[in-house]
Amino acid sequence: MNYTFHTKTDPGRARENNEDALAVDDVTQLCVLADGMGGYNAGEIASGMATAFIKSEMARWLSEAGKHAKIKEIRRALEICVENANRSIFNASDSNPQYSGMGTTLVVGVFHGAHLILGHIGDSRCYRLRNGELIQITKDHSLLQEQIDAGLITQEQAASSSIKNLVTRALGVEDAVMLELNEHEVEAGDWYLMCSDGLSDMVDDAEIASILGGAIPIENKADGLVAIANEHGGRDNISVLLVQADAASEKRGLISRLLGK
Repeated sequence: MNYTFHTKTDPGRARENNEDALAVDDVTQLCVLADGMGGYNAGEIASGMATAFIKSEMARWLSEAGKHAKIKEIRRALEICVENANRSIFNASDSNPQYSGMGTTLVVGVFHGAHLILGHIGDSRCYRLRNGELIQITKDHSLLQEQIDAGLITQEQAASSSIKNLVTRALGVEDAVMLELNEHEVEAGDWYLMCSDGLSDMVDDAEIASILGGAIPIENKADGLVAIANEHGGRDNISVLLVQADAASEKRGLISRLLGK
């Protein structure tokens, strides 16, 4: 399976600073997206620490483990890496009053052959578009989602709720955090979208599916998603990380075999 990656972030129309952060390592096929929270510019610090730490540590582990690493080993490495990132952010917050209480959401994915090992904390999301059908493959860790699960409100009511941004898990807020990890089979033609709530709160699923399914380059898809979020108000920072999955061509396979790869 071949993967193409593209990222785009924008402060939106209501905020001067951008507390979102993204990181991609093309070689190890690692993707990280974080949406920071906290006073002053603490959210920016938290999200930046999370993406930089996880990219550095996880990419190094993946490089050393190689293509034959087992999925259960990747899962455990992700858990350890996120635990260490959480502790690093928490300690920075604890030792610097200006950053007290800072934290960040997280979506982290490793594309490994025809598999996606996907972890998340908070309400940043990952969607998959397959054969024209868009589904959210992460489940928000939020008070709103808990109300939906309990049957207290409907999805339609949730769209206009005043508690959209109250998360029940965040990286760096406490000395321990639970990463939700899942494994997904990847098919050729799939599109994956990781995003902060600056996109998902502003753009509905039908609009996201329409842009992802369009016959335009990946860069234009990212631009289109950010543009429509801004057109709808741009009330928060907007970040998108796009991944396109394609079957490896026979030509590439032959070259790889000749090179012993």
